[in-house]
Amino acid sequence: MLLDLARVEKARGDSEGMMSALLAASRGGETRAAELAREQLPDRYPYVYEFRRALDLDAKNDALHRELAYLLLSMSEKDPSIATDAIGEFKIIVDTTPGDYVAEAQLGLLYLADAQTALAMPLLRDVLDHAPPVVANRARMALKMPLVLEERQAAESAIDPRLLGERSYEAGFMKDARRYFLIAREQNPFDSYIALKLGWTNNMLHDDVAALSWFDIARKSDNPAISAEASKAWRNLRPDNELFRTTLWAYPLFSTRWHDVFGYGQVKTEVRLKKLPFRPYLSLRFVGDERRSTGGISPQNLSESAFIVGAGVATRSWHGAMGWFEAGSSIGYLTGVASRDFRGGISYAKTVGASLTAERSGWFVETLADSVFISRFDDDFINYSQTRVGFSASLAAFRVQPYWSANATVDVKRQYWANFVETGPGLRFHPPAAPASMWVSVGIVRGVYLINEGNPRRPNYNDFRAGFWYAFTK
Repeated sequence: MLLDLARVEKARGDSEGMMSALLAASRGGETRAAELAREQLPDRYPYVYEFRRALDLDAKNDALHRELAYLLLSMSEKDPSIATDAIGEFKIIVDTTPGDYVAEAQLGLLYLADAQTALAMPLLRDVLDHAPPVVANRARMALKMPLVLEERQAAESAIDPRLLGERSYEAGFMKDARRYFLIAREQNPFDSYIALKLGWTNNMLHDDVAALSWFDIARKSDNPAISAEASKAWRNLRPDNELFRTTLWAYPLFSTRWHDVFGYGQVKTEVRLKKLPFRPYLSLRFVGDERRSTGGISPQNLSESAFIVGAGVATRSWHGAMGWFEAGSSIGYLTGVASRDFRGGISYAKTVGASLTAERSGWFVETLADSVFISRFDDDFINYSQTRVGFSASLAAFRVQPYWSANATVDVKRQYWANFVETGPGLRFHPPAAPASMWVSVGIVRGVYLINEGNPRRPNYNDFRAGFWYAFTK
């Protein structure tokens, strides 16, 4: 709810309200929500007033009270008047969290420094009687009493490291959780549950290479629940963390406007080096049609009738945008003629709302946009934009998406076939038992050419389209 509130405050333009909600969520008890909130917080440390506004949203957040208390305590070293505020925060912690002897000791020491002995001594006596030696010794030092030596390692080892790891994980202290889980793994190398928790812990610490290794171990567990959870996580992480990644996609399409079946596809293998801002790749594209009536030196319309072999580089995706460029050779499968081929540009893809494969139903908005340079099209820049607005739902065993589309294409050379707008209804559906990356689409559009000079066709058109998309990553 705090994350949702932060989004609402951001949309309203209330940056302070957004900051307060994110701060409260980042110090909250839900680990995943805390991680998401921390990712959205600015790099600077929060101000005191921001802590107070966050506490207005979540008054029982002990972590917020504790952090604010120590912040005020630190500030009081330069401005003693702030010590009163620090005392107030520590008193809230002591009153609401019995057994927090660290806060109780600190409050007692603050009272003692402020010459409020009557208030300090009951707190310090309670610390001396009940707190662990490491905390009680702070009170002994203030009261000039002999210290009690402790064997820290022995005290810590008395507690199960797996339990310590669980507590650290739930509290959001991921580095401590990883350290304890590693100790637990050394003590019990066959415990697949610990391997699973190490996978999630490293994933939360953004070390997905280590997480992938632990998930791989856990997915071989004899426990079906652990194996299923680890296998799903391993499959989700693996494509983005392999040195080499190969993707294949295919999109056959029938169009009544052209009375033809077109085929598009690509096989691409890229090298994913984490230190590089880009990824080199090798690519084989196919662009053709069933009538085999297009192609040539400057192919037009929707088909090049060619296999295109190339090598290129692509940037990492940033907020849905990606840049790429490749050079290679286009080999016409009708003529056997090869010609140089250079192409590249910027691609953008963004879906807001419930996607076709989402488990929930709801509205969605999808935008696909490309600005592409293709040397074979007379060194032309072609710009595409496709937007769909619709609703995702389940119908029997099918996932369906009725939508309304709005498409636009323009180019720099102002060629008639590359300048048009179109709009109309459509339907996408995901067949039951089909791979998640496969869907079928049908649609009807009404289009208008924006440039009609040299156009042998009518200035507007109707088109019924049907096709299916399939993608595979290895």
